[in-house]
Amino acid sequence: MDKRFFKIFGLTEDQAIAIIDTPLEQLEDPTDKYIAVSHLINFPTEQSIAALVRAIETSNPAELDHRIVRRKAVESLGRLQAESALPVIRQCLNDDDIYTVENTVWAIGEIGTKDSEILEEVAQLLDKPGQIYRVIIHTLANADYQPALERVQKFTQAEDEPTRSAAIATVCRFTGDYSQITEVITLLQSPNVNARRGCIQDLIDSHYYKAIPQIARCPVSLVFRLRALRMLLDAGVPTGEITFAEVQPDLEQVLYDHPNDIDMVHEYDVTPLLNFVIDELYQTDFGRCYLATKTLLDIYLQEAPQALLATYMDKAYNDYGAHYHVMKLLGWLKYTSGYDLLVENLHNREPQFQKSRTACAIALGELGDSRAVTELKTCLSTPIWDLKYACLLALDRLGDSSGRETCATDADWLIRAKATSHN
Repeated sequence: MDKRFFKIFGLTEDQAIAIIDTPLEQLEDPTDKYIAVSHLINFPTEQSIAALVRAIETSNPAELDHRIVRRKAVESLGRLQAESALPVIRQCLNDDDIYTVENTVWAIGEIGTKDSEILEEVAQLLDKPGQIYRVIIHTLANADYQPALERVQKFTQAEDEPTRSAAIATVCRFTGDYSQITEVITLLQSPNVNARRGCIQDLIDSHYYKAIPQIARCPVSLVFRLRALRMLLDAGVPTGEITFAEVQPDLEQVLYDHPNDIDMVHEYDVTPLLNFVIDELYQTDFGRCYLATKTLLDIYLQEAPQALLATYMDKAYNDYGAHYHVMKLLGWLKYTSGYDLLVENLHNREPQFQKSRTACAIALGELGDSRAVTELKTCLSTPIWDLKYACLLALDRLGDSSGRETCATDADWLIRAKATSHN
């Protein structure tokens, strides 16, 4: 697991444990304990696991601050895949707080168990009113707990789209009958962004390779789509069910991420003002962001560069979603004056801006400035596969093949496949 994003607090392991072992009422700020249990994800030790277990056992579920710590402690144990903590985690399945139960089921899934008694307790939650059923179904599916089939089946008609998607995909997996999987694929075009994201995960778990072209065009962040295609490639290529050559066009379409290659789920009733369109780049639903980028390219071609630079200086420099779209748009707009800004952000190692580095690589290829060759080649040593792949695409665009030679023996099979392909 990539844990770079969890290292956001400056605590040592001992400091975090000391906070956890301090009664909540003795802390100046009750959120300190939440921070401490969150931070122990960085320390996969017996001491950390024991401290997290104590955080659960000493919490009072009747009090909100305690419940919040309890939830997070369960989650952290799941992230640490702490099998030794399963007996304590399991007890939380009976919690009255549905969010603690949700985290508990998720943690059991992350740790992984074939214990039929634990899995049956998870399955029984499907008969308990008011639960967050999607995570329950997802955990049972990944554990291949077939005795839950009939109980999962009743959720194939659920009103909640993410729950319905998980149920249909699970029934398909358990029965081997994929005739209803098209209902999951249809949700790739749901107005509900959580349904879109959820059904992508369900299609990954189902190894439903036929959905790859539709996943590639789904209006969610390219992070979700790239993860899906990578996981499906890693699963399907070794078994011969798919080939790199078959998926390569879809994969590269996602990396280029042009709005014309997205199936939009939103539309404008009237032509929006420029300021409105720029503000849409900050939406958490990337479906709205892609509609905004398309509008800028189709309608505001002349005005867009200065408007993008202005919003970058104002707040996009610190908003990783809008930051990504600004970087990519500078390339599509052929804004040559943005070269230095793109190079600067190509080398931005802050983890929240990782996808912007990929955007900068693609954008530099679009600008056609040969100075970018050296900058792009320095990124070929990165362990970030999508950035490396994007640099190869950009170098091809700039007419430089030396990057392919460098990557022909790369440790990542997918990068080797790209480097030695004819496309």
